[in-house]
Amino acid sequence: MTSRTSRDVLRRGLSVLGRAVREQPRIFAVAVTGSVLFGLLVIASAYVVGGVIGDVVVPAIERGSVGVAALALAAGVLFGISVLRVVGIFGRRLGAGYMQFRLQAAYRRRVTRRYLELPLAWHQRNNTGTLLSNANSDVEAAWYPIAPLPFAVGTLVMLVGAIGSLFLTDWALALVGLTVFPALFFLNVVYSRRMAPRQARAQRLRAEVSGIAHESFDGALVVKTMGREAQETARFSARAGELRDALISVGRLRGVFDPMLETLPSLGTLAVLVVGAFRLRDGAITVTELVSVAFLFTVLAFPVRAIGWVLAELPRSVAGWDRVSRVLDATGEMPYGDVTLDPADPTPATLAFAGVGFAYEPAEAHLPGAEVLSEVSFTVPAGKTVALVGPTGSGKSTVASLAVRLVDPRAGTVHLDGTDVRRLTAGSLAGTAALVAQVPFVFDDTVRANVTLDRPGIGDEDVWAALRLAEADGFVAALPEGLDTMVGERGTSLSGGQRQRLTLARALAGRPRLLILDDATSAVDPRVEAAILAGLRAPAAHGPAASILVVAYRRATIALADEVIYLEQGRVVARGTHTDLLATVGGYADLVTAYEQAENEPKQQRTPDEVTPLASGLEIEVDR
Repeated sequence: MTSRTSRDVLRRGLSVLGRAVREQPRIFAVAVTGSVLFGLLVIASAYVVGGVIGDVVVPAIERGSVGVAALALAAGVLFGISVLRVVGIFGRRLGAGYMQFRLQAAYRRRVTRRYLELPLAWHQRNNTGTLLSNANSDVEAAWYPIAPLPFAVGTLVMLVGAIGSLFLTDWALALVGLTVFPALFFLNVVYSRRMAPRQARAQRLRAEVSGIAHESFDGALVVKTMGREAQETARFSARAGELRDALISVGRLRGVFDPMLETLPSLGTLAVLVVGAFRLRDGAITVTELVSVAFLFTVLAFPVRAIGWVLAELPRSVAGWDRVSRVLDATGEMPYGDVTLDPADPTPATLAFAGVGFAYEPAEAHLPGAEVLSEVSFTVPAGKTVALVGPTGSGKSTVASLAVRLVDPRAGTVHLDGTDVRRLTAGSLAGTAALVAQVPFVFDDTVRANVTLDRPGIGDEDVWAALRLAEADGFVAALPEGLDTMVGERGTSLSGGQRQRLTLARALAGRPRLLILDDATSAVDPRVEAAILAGLRAPAAHGPAASILVVAYRRATIALADEVIYLEQGRVVARGTHTDLLATVGGYADLVTAYEQAENEPKQQRTPDEVTPLASGLEIEVDR
């Protein structure tokens, strides 16, 4: 079983290396040329040293005088060979390094591009730490053997040349080489076989440690407020300890094999001297030939290690490539169509849901997905505001995601200006509809950069117009550097309401014809929220009013809508004006009343039992 596993790792590892060579053939050719030049010159230098010893030094000792001209010639030849070896080393290292870093950069881009192509459902099944590891350490691991690969290829050429030169010199010394060199290769294969499972485990643990760290940092607020610092530290320490032990196991194995790999060529040199002494006594070889072969064994010790480096890193490369290819081969992307909506159309867009059903994909493929929406149909007419109301888990956020095609429906269609959103180009959809999500995301950049996102055609006047409409111009003007103020990672220098208004301004700066607000003003007070929605409904200086779909829970917000869609358990239960539904739909009246009571009740007087005040037993979050 172990043998089959080792052969499989070797086969797959060589396949990964072959892919690298196919993708960067010219750079690889430069690196291998430098390595082969170095290898051949190593052989040449051994015979030059042998010639200097046998033909210059020994005769000089016998004569008792040194021939200056001969020594100068020998020194010149050795210097020339050394210069050419430096050229070979430079070409090998430069080519190998350039090839490795170029592949790593290319595959980081491919992985990241694939992340952006894959649907939201795929991301929900994969934790962020693993995805970060895929794009960073796994990509590095996949192409790690590229650095010693050209050296190893040049070494193979050098070994063939060395064996050939040994046979031309003396068959007995050649037999010593045929014993030592295969033994070195066999030792490297055993090393690779033992290393494979250790490297694979270490690579998996790297991703797990990254995942736990990211989760702890991302949930720092929960960790600190719940007093879980010690437990999170212990959880991270336990997995970090496993990674430490795995890496120690890798190091321990290297500690066992490295001395063996160092010793074997030295034993070969010793064997050459013993056998060569007898051959020299018999007159079968000369001193020049014996010194050349002995020196050759000495200088081959280091280059032969390059083969071992490649074989030792193949398990890690295979483990990294498996994790990277899992992303690159993932299915489920949402291809865009070729229909483009008129970008110059000044009128608000119309959104229509027709018999839409949706179920999120389960974490495990063999399990059925839970149905979130069923037969949902409604329309947001051009220039109108429609409020989407429902208890927690009724599917409101899913409707918002479907409207901007973060996900596709399982059944039914979503139309934008009469066109199925699946037929629209990505640019057309993004330029027509904008979503402001429940949780505002702010980049670690300036206010200006967060609003514009480097989109063309958005100047400072447009930024300020969007900020005014989002009721954010006041606090931005009060910031130390105005639009140039850095807001910190995730907007840590801003309050929750300020972050929401900033992300709303970001959406408005693009002048969307359809605006979807997924509970996007929950962190601002009702007065500011009412002012924002009133401004959105009326034509503004920056362009015509947009159609609005707003996920709402405040009575004042809902009352501004032209129509209210009431959802329960993924179905449209009722529709109409706020006043009509309040009078005719008991569940709607209970929900809105409960929200209003929660808003009006002083927070300091609440008890844990009052977080779910609905008579119907529907849980709501009252402290947003």
